[in-house]
Parts: sequence; C-alpha cells; structure tokens
Amino acid sequence: MPEHISAPYTFLKEGVFYFCRRVPIELRRHYTSPKIAYSLRTRSPRVAAARAVRAAGQLDEYWYHLRCQDADLPGKHMLRLGVAGRDQAPVEGDGVNVGGMSLSEAVLTYLRLKGRGKGVTFHRAAERSCGYVIDTCGDKLLVSYTKADANAFRDALIARGMAGSSITRVFGTVRSIINFAANEEGIELSNPFGKVYYDRSAGVRDRQPIPVTAIRAVQAECYRQDDDLRWLVALVADTGMRLAEAAGLLCEDIVRDDDGNYTARITPHPWRRLKTTGSTREVPLVGSAHWAVKRLLAAQGDTGIAFPRYNKTGTMNANAASASLNKWLKAHASNGSTMHGFRHSMRDRLRAVECPADIVDQIGGWQTEGVGHGYGKGYPVAVLRRWLDLATN
Repeated sequence: MPEHISAPYTFLKEGVFYFCRRVPIELRRHYTSPKIAYSLRTRSPRVAAARAVRAAGQLDEYWYHLRCQDADLPGKHMLRLGVAGRDQAPVEGDGVNVGGMSLSEAVLTYLRLKGRGKGVTFHRAAERSCGYVIDTCGDKLLVSYTKADANAFRDALIARGMAGSSITRVFGTVRSIINFAANEEGIELSNPFGKVYYDRSAGVRDRQPIPVTAIRAVQAECYRQDDDLRWLVALVADTGMRLAEAAGLLCEDIVRDDDGNYTARITPHPWRRLKTTGSTREVPLVGSAHWAVKRLLAAQGDTGIAFPRYNKTGTMNANAASASLNKWLKAHASNGSTMHGFRHSMRDRLRAVECPADIVDQIGGWQTEGVGHGYGKGYPVAVLRRWLDLATN
C-alpha cells in the first residue's frame, strides 16, 4: 500500500517515488494489466512530481490516439492489426503479406499458432517481451529492425534494473517470435536480436538450498499451525516438488496403497501445466509430506482440488502461492530462503545418502542425460520411497 501521496499519480515506497495510473476501462484491451506502475527513480518529491506530470501527459496523448483508432471507420473490419496506415501492395492468392510483417503482427501469429493450449503465462511473456521492444524501438516491420535497435533494447532493459537472467529470457522470447513469424511468412532476415552482448551474471543470485536444521524448524511450525498453507509447505519440504506441482494437485492425484503409504501422481491439468514432459511422475510421500496429505484428505475429502485457495478461477495462481508462502518462510528459516529452496535441498539430501543420480532425477522430475534413460518406465515407486525415507529421516 502507498505510504504517502505527494503529487498526482505518485506514491512513496521504501523511500523511492513510483508512478501509478489506472488504464481507462475502454482501453484495457490494449494492455496486459489494468494499471501502469513503475519507479520514478528519485527520492525527491519535486522531481517525482515533474516526472509524473510529464508521464501522465504522454499517456493522455497516447490514449487520445488509441481512442481515435477505436472510433467507427468505414471498412474498419478489413484492416489488419498493426498495419493500418502503411502502404501495402494488394494481396492475392494465398494471402501472404508481401509488404512485410510488423512485430505486433508477429506476436499475434506466434500466439495464434504456438499459444494454443498454453497458459496465460506463455501469452503474457510474449506480449510483455515484445512490448518492451515496441516501447524502445517502435512497432516496425521485422526486416526494419537493426543491430542498433537491438543494442538500444538491451540498454533499456538494463536501465529498468533487470537481472542478466531476466534479460536473457526476454531476448530469447523476442528472438523466437521473430524467427517463427519470419519463417511462417517466408521472410528472409538476419535476426538482429541474436548475439547481443550483456553481462548475463549481473544481478543474479544463486538459489541456495535450505539447511536441514531450518527444514526441521519449518516442519515443526507446520505441525503446530496445522492449516492448508502449512500443509502445502510440508508437502513440498519432504518431496522437492515444484510449488506449482503441489498446489495444482487434485485429491484424486494422491493415491493410498494397502500398507497405508501415499503417492502423488504429478500429471498435467487444464489449470496447471507442467514445466517439462519429464515432470510427469509419481512421488512417494514420506515424512512431513505424508502428514500433510493425511490432514489434507481428512479436511477436503477424496475428490476435488487439493488446495482450492489457489485454484479459484480455473487457473492456478502460482504467483500468489509463492508470494504468501515465501513471506511466511522468511520468518521461520534462514535469510533468503524460498519455497524453491526445498527443491535444491532435496537434491542435496538425496546426494548425502548416496542416492544414484538417475533416481534423484526421477524423484524430482529432472531431465536425465543419455538415450538409454528414455527407455522403460523408470524405477518402481517402492525403490523411490526407500531412498526418500533415507534422505528425510
């Protein structure tokens, strides 16, 4: 929440002023978020006010043009998105755009063909990454982008304060979209967004495993508080599952055998995709994970969403789960601990009991190198359970 309102469209957060303005309802279809918010990079109220007023004026001018474009025009239904106003040669036959393709059109083509069945995160990443390019260099024809544009784009991302890993993801998305769309349209080009230099390690912090002593303390607190959030933490702590994998489970995905042991079947669901094809697997539930699913099934029953708190809209809200649980975890574990740290810890805990690497990979859903590992169904659940018991006791 804002701590202090100093001028129109600004608020103070941790001593730095931010610009914030809601997008008009009639224009929100042009945006991926209902509001625009970013740091003004100043602690001075006077400078912040001047920058906010200037930004607001630019937005008002741009929104005026958007409203003009939305006005009813004769033949508007025949315009192609992103090419209105360009000189285009008449197109006959197969409908190939002989005049070229803009970046905004490339995004639409990419999402139309490759975005089928993909989650909202996939779509947002494509729109956001190319939106950065359009903000910096303009919405040009793909063949019109130059190396100078790519370098200016890199500099703009660095100025935003992005870490090297984030810049790598953005550039990778932009390259993929341009290459894919150019191939679809039969456009020959040398992608200028390839081989751009920047420090890939800048601002990157290694994710550290959570120490076993801290894991024990967190598990004890989970047993004490005994609610759905703590069940989720306990489930991840002794399995090394990805948070999204655990939060997106159905109760039917948790199977009990005749000996009273539980196993989680990690499979794709419409509301939660898996990161890789190798992520589909069965994970024995031992230690705190065994306790968590017993409490969960007693409360939720044998059918339905296991964690409805994060699955209310038909799409699992993994970001909300990560934000709330990481905040709680920092109060009960070492500094910098995150939910993903349990996954790193599980790999180390299995190493400590000399678990074979291919069994470690099967438990965690990691890719195992080598052609031979693609044959067969993998190790039986009983074998996985024996190694997990050793690692968690």
